[in-house]
Amino acid sequence: MKALLLAGAASFMAAPALAGPYVNIENNAGFVGSDYEGAVTEFHVGYEGDLGESASYYIQGGPALVSIDGEDNTTELSGKVGLNAPLSENLSAYGEVALRTAGEIDFDQDLEMGTKLGLKYTF
Repeated sequence: MKALLLAGAASFMAAPALAGPYVNIENNAGFVGSDYEGAVTEFHVGYEGDLGESASYYIQGGPALVSIDGEDNTTELSGKVGLNAPLSENLSAYGEVALRTAGEIDFDQDLEMGTKLGLKYTF
């Protein structure tokens, strides 16, 4: 189950081509070998922009359909915030924090959180 949650928190991060609002639909499915475990499909509305010439950011959120194999589907809320910063002409760093309600939409419970940090080198 933790692999599925981490898969649900994962997404690719790239520098935005144009700043402004966007819609993002993303599905992350989890498998153990060829055994399907489940999926999280996020339906997000977001905004991306530049932080001067040194970095870009995005923030997005909306409902997430969680479908675990053999269980009833649930709808949760999820959101992501990310940054991308060039370190040199060929190297950039990026990071993301993703949050999701646990189970049915209920803010009395702890939120599930995933993080991502990385470096990207282009040739």
